[in-house]
Amino acid sequence: MTILLAPMEGLLDFVLRDILTRVGGIDRCVSEFIRITDQLLPERVFTRIVPELLSGSRTLAGVPVRAQLLGSDPVCLAENAGRLAGLGPAGIDLNFGCPAKVVNRHGGGALLLETPEIIFDIVAAVRRAVPNHMPVSAKMRLGFNDDSRAVECALAIAGGGADELVVHARTKAQAYRPPAYWERIADIRAAVRIPVVANGEIWTVEDARRCREASGCDMLMLGRGVVTDPGLGWAIKASMNAAAPQNRVGWPEVLPRLAEFWHVVCTRLDARSRAGRLKQWLNFLRRRFPEAQTAYQQIRTTNDPALIDAWLAAMLQAQLVDGASGRKAAINAIPPVCA
Repeated sequence: MTILLAPMEGLLDFVLRDILTRVGGIDRCVSEFIRITDQLLPERVFTRIVPELLSGSRTLAGVPVRAQLLGSDPVCLAENAGRLAGLGPAGIDLNFGCPAKVVNRHGGGALLLETPEIIFDIVAAVRRAVPNHMPVSAKMRLGFNDDSRAVECALAIAGGGADELVVHARTKAQAYRPPAYWERIADIRAAVRIPVVANGEIWTVEDARRCREASGCDMLMLGRGVVTDPGLGWAIKASMNAAAPQNRVGWPEVLPRLAEFWHVVCTRLDARSRAGRLKQWLNFLRRRFPEAQTAYQQIRTTNDPALIDAWLAAMLQAQLVDGASGRKAAINAIPPVCA
């Protein structure tokens, strides 16, 4: 079982990739997209979005990162892919799935699923522009308004020379609304001769099991599910191995990672966005952990880094001092930071 970490603009950037891969259970990451328009980007743009390029294209935990490009012009994408290849990414991924209106309005992302011939041209041009040993992969949705051309688009990607295909099992029109149509991934798998990765609506181990059965895929890409439950990758892998321990990653393991996340945010990101990033992750975590719900309520109205520092220190101290039975009461006893 291979677990990939999804690219998610505005959420799964290098900071959260770093922390989630420290938790473990993730075999490979794909960066959020680097937008290509009509110019050859300088190397600093690539390394700003994918700073792992400066450390062997791996996170601190050693997990490889592929850099994703988004655009609609085959020539410009190929030129930029060539420059990016010189920085040594673990591979280059192409975005044919972004549902954002601003991206689609400019001809990129999921809109390209209306024109499989352009998809073919893009993949073929990028494949020619990078060394043969460097993987070129792509991510697509099932379609734009409907899934009638899903197999045609997948064949265009494979025919253009891609080494791997990730399929988000929804159309652009379906956005992120459940369900995901995993059985359509099986149709794509039957049509192409390259590895296919299933993506979409995998929140739990049971979701992963049903996705595998419906899609036939042994490779899964996790997005919001692993942001909500950082141990989901481990749990899925353990569920496939009867001899493996079934222990889940709990709040006592997540809280120190939250503190590490805050440290990286404070050292690497602009001051105006720091508190918001912590709240953003807590907002996801509270779907899985009651303690995260309490934490979110305690800091949701503050943006003062000093108060957040003190609050996190108190949280960690409470966890260190109290045993499992008393931890919840100890955390609840911490006063709100803006009191």
